[in-house]
Amino acid sequence: MGLSSLAWIVPVFSACVWLAMLIAMIVTWSVQGFPQYPSMDPNQKIAYISDIGASGLKPLFIAMSIVTVVSFDLVFVFERWLRHTGRLAHNTSVWQKVYSICSIIAAIAGAAGLILLSIFDTRHHHNLHDAFLVLFIGGYIISAIFVCWEYQRLGIHFRQHSILRISFWIKLSFILLEVCLAIAFGVLGNQKKWNAAAIMEWIIALVYFFYVLSYFVDFLPALRNKHDKRTGPTEMDMARMESGGDAAADGQRYYRGGQTNGRTNGATNGYTNGATNGLNNGYTNGHGASEYPKPPETYPASRNF
Repeated sequence: MGLSSLAWIVPVFSACVWLAMLIAMIVTWSVQGFPQYPSMDPNQKIAYISDIGASGLKPLFIAMSIVTVVSFDLVFVFERWLRHTGRLAHNTSVWQKVYSICSIIAAIAGAAGLILLSIFDTRHHHNLHDAFLVLFIGGYIISAIFVCWEYQRLGIHFRQHSILRISFWIKLSFILLEVCLAIAFGVLGNQKKWNAAAIMEWIIALVYFFYVLSYFVDFLPALRNKHDKRTGPTEMDMARMESGGDAAADGQRYYRGGQTNGRTNGATNGYTNGATNGLNNGYTNGHGASEYPKPPETYPASRNF
């Protein structure tokens, strides 16, 4: 399996792992009868993801968080490599490469935030847990900003690639939505509206799932390019072979014997045309009607003999 085929599978795999973790957590909480975990406030009825992860499902929380973010960060590396090798629309400036590298660094920071918040759970390390939560959300928002920046510049040079515009708007929507949800989550938490804040956290996690899943769209051009390379000459090559100007030059690249046929035809045509034209022109120019030699005159016999 080539990198182009693997690249679009990775974000789908990462998103599915994340969704499976969320489903496992909420199913476990519901099967247990919606208990109130030790990390929950007495007035809190809806559990945070972190509350469930800190009570019985911590190994699952840590393991699936690691798999999710590590596989997702590979997406940014694959995208950088495929763009560098020309399988995706290549960068046209150094700044675009800088934006791509910055998005990778920010994504790594966001991944570290999720891994650390799953380890330092909200029950035993509340302050550290909240700090790593900010790092997780902020890291991926900043990463999406740099991705949007890169795609916006690429879209100027590759207007024919509509996938760049689609991906740009998906990332921009994620940025705006996550920023609004994160602000609402923080405000509700400060106001001690725990149930509303818990609902907001679940929504943020669900939006993150769709954001990760959306990256498979970015690799579709790489799959098409790979398919085109297996199908032989492109439509442009076929047009050249059928056209007048380049067909003669390109014919030798696509047909065996093109060079031999060219020499044979050239020699034959050259000899035939040269000989024929040379004889005709030589005869006409050298023996025109006004230049024919005058026949000798005949005189009558003399009567003196």
